[in-house]
Amino acid sequence: MRRHGRGRTLPRVTWWPSRPSRRRLILLITAAVLTLAALVTVSVEAWRSRDDAGRPGAAAAAAAIGWGFTHTQYSADLGQDASRRNAAKTLSGVRLPQNQHIMGWGADNPEPRPGAYNFTDLDRRVALMRSTGTTPVLTLCCAPDWMKGGDERTDWSQKSLETAPDRAHYKDFARLAGVIAKRYPDIRHFIVWNEFKGFYDESRNRWDYEGYTELYNLVYKELKKRNKHALVGGPYVVMDSEAPGTDTNASRVSGPWGAVDQRAVDAVEYWDQHKEGADFVVVDGASYTRTGSRPVPDEFAATRKFADVTTWLRKATDLPVWWAEWYVEPADGADSRRTWTEPHRVAVQASAMMHLAESGAAGAFYWNPEEKGSDCPGCLWRSTELADGGGRLPMLDLLTRFAGAFPPGTAFREADVGEEDRSRIRVLASGTSVLVVNTQDKPITVRVDGRTVELGAYGIRWL
Repeated sequence: MRRHGRGRTLPRVTWWPSRPSRRRLILLITAAVLTLAALVTVSVEAWRSRDDAGRPGAAAAAAAIGWGFTHTQYSADLGQDASRRNAAKTLSGVRLPQNQHIMGWGADNPEPRPGAYNFTDLDRRVALMRSTGTTPVLTLCCAPDWMKGGDERTDWSQKSLETAPDRAHYKDFARLAGVIAKRYPDIRHFIVWNEFKGFYDESRNRWDYEGYTELYNLVYKELKKRNKHALVGGPYVVMDSEAPGTDTNASRVSGPWGAVDQRAVDAVEYWDQHKEGADFVVVDGASYTRTGSRPVPDEFAATRKFADVTTWLRKATDLPVWWAEWYVEPADGADSRRTWTEPHRVAVQASAMMHLAESGAAGAFYWNPEEKGSDCPGCLWRSTELADGGGRLPMLDLLTRFAGAFPPGTAFREADVGEEDRSRIRVLASGTSVLVVNTQDKPITVRVDGRTVELGAYGIRWL
């Protein structure tokens, strides 16, 4: 048989060689197979673990974190042992994403002097989040005193805590963020700063969005360097709103509830145009107006603001939208919200969450107003300082059920509601999940999807 040999006869090749050669061949074949297997394994793992940015839509999907809450000064990491265990069991059963600030709101100064770290409190809060099986989130605020003109002593006054780092220390704050990201490699979601605290420019009567964005970009790059899977967002500006008919600072982002302050809109737009990158946009705000703290036209109708602002943010930034905080009950001068009954409070919160869900919010964190005593309006669980603490409260029931029924990306449908009932209730429906809220301070009977539903004053029902 002739093969490519220009007429030459190829020598006969014997496949199985002699014994010494056979041994060498076996070793060579084994090595080749192992090498090939290793290469395949490495290739598969590289494909599985490559940066989210390399997979279209992966970062946006990871940013769709859903419904969660923020730990505040008093939480389930301290208190009586039995109550702490009860709270941990409660939170383990709901698996809601949890957010914690790195300084303040239950966490000590993480870097009281340059290069000297104190993560005792933050470690304890992170341990709580980990132990309850949640998706942990960190808000990178606030800054150690030496970064903002102070010394190694921590001034816990509100004025000091809400002071932004000096520009000369922006890189130091970014470095601290990187140290934290390295310390907690399992945490992937980071919010940069809180409510533009310390970034208001009194001389120009507007936010110093240039300064914030400079800080944000430094933190963003540091976090991505430390953890390529980190998801980072800002600017966490307050979307304050003016009452309808107010011309001063009124923006085009408006509705029957009023108009968002133009200065907040300017801050979002500047950040969006000058950011180094972002995986989500995050804001906070209330349904009531900035001046007078009154909901317009009423407390339920005013919650439409959350849908209108979310819709604008999605179009303006083309990013998943997070709400780091949202509020529906006006506060008094001491920032206390105690004028409504708990059913009233939960019903209006449900209305706000409906608007957030319908408009496509990717994440929303309820600001948990935990206190040490038993009187805690709007709290998610009873204080762990109490002997019988740790048990769930009505707002946690709503948050948990809502998170399961209406996660980000839910396809909503129109529920069948009688014309005469539409003005008295709010309804959100998807598949077989239906939530009905009574907006009246009296019991009512309505028809939803062909069913008769009886609701107490400000009552909510799942169908």
